[in-house]
Amino acid sequence: MPRPKTHDEALRGKLLDRAGQLLAAQGPGALGLRGLAQDVGTSTTAVYSLFGGKPGLLRELYLEAFRRFGRWQAAVPVTADPAHDLTQLGLAYRAAALADPNLYPVLFSSLELDFEPDEETIAAAMSTLAPLLSVVRRGIEAGVFVAESPEELANSVWGLTHGLVSLELAGRLVSGPDAERNYRRAMAAHTRGWLAPLSQ
Repeated sequence: MPRPKTHDEALRGKLLDRAGQLLAAQGPGALGLRGLAQDVGTSTTAVYSLFGGKPGLLRELYLEAFRRFGRWQAAVPVTADPAHDLTQLGLAYRAAALADPNLYPVLFSSLELDFEPDEETIAAAMSTLAPLLSVVRRGIEAGVFVAESPEELANSVWGLTHGLVSLELAGRLVSGPDAERNYRRAMAAHTRGWLAPLSQ
């Protein structure tokens, strides 16, 4: 009878989630492999087996953060209305951050991680913005949005959503039932500012 695999995906997920919690709560200095292993109820051998060491752990944490974020963005349906889709992507951005608040700081990092992203991790990160760039390009080509370039509008949307989400996670915005409504209204108002005159 084969021995059960103990260093599996479930343990990998627990280690990444706990690493994200430590980074978000206490900063990079709190992330030690021995302490992380103890917190999760495993050994440093398991951490090395799964990630190869701290640089590998940070790399996987970075990739996992973008995988989860990317799934939220990719799940937004594409409709015939780019303005509607742009607002929905903003709401999905917020939902992703609220679903994984410990991994969100890793995304567009406010954390000083001892990790230099390689080409693969940079490509993975940028691919998560593909739905945003796609809807912006589609809207500009259809004459719905007025912008000098897709990047100009995409950066504006990104700045708004990132700012609002960061403030909400920091407890600086109203939370509770009104939070999503306020966020939706802010996104919709921002989108209207980029509409061509005949689309408003």
